[in-house]
Amino acid sequence: MPKVFEFRGRSAEDMKKMKLDEFRPLTTSRVRRVLKRGFTDQEKKLLENVRRNPRKFHKTHLREMVIVPEMLGVKIGVHNGKEFVTLEIKPEMLAHRLGEFALTRKKVSHSAPGFGATKSSKFIPLK
Repeated sequence: MPKVFEFRGRSAEDMKKMKLDEFRPLTTSRVRRVLKRGFTDQEKKLLENVRRNPRKFHKTHLREMVIVPEMLGVKIGVHNGKEFVTLEIKPEMLAHRLGEFALTRKKVSHSAPGFGATKSSKFIPLK
């Protein structure tokens, strides 16, 4: 039987219907403080766009914005400094920041030495 996601004892459908005032007590203290102070003008504009057209792809630079229940199921492009990383907001992402899911650094994988390397650095010992 597949596991059904619950956020602090509430299902994803219940969370989607929930207002911000009901959602705030379920979050951690840092997120609660952000929600209590209110959103910035840019964050309000993004939320309005999501409410108006939830099926549309929305691009944003607001990496510090908290993911709220209204955003569930929406596709958002979050800028990572170079490009927009596509995110589909899932229930597991609630009360996290958008930037947590759009990594700014890639894993470095080194291969053979590049052009202009010294002869000694090209040596690869055989084991």
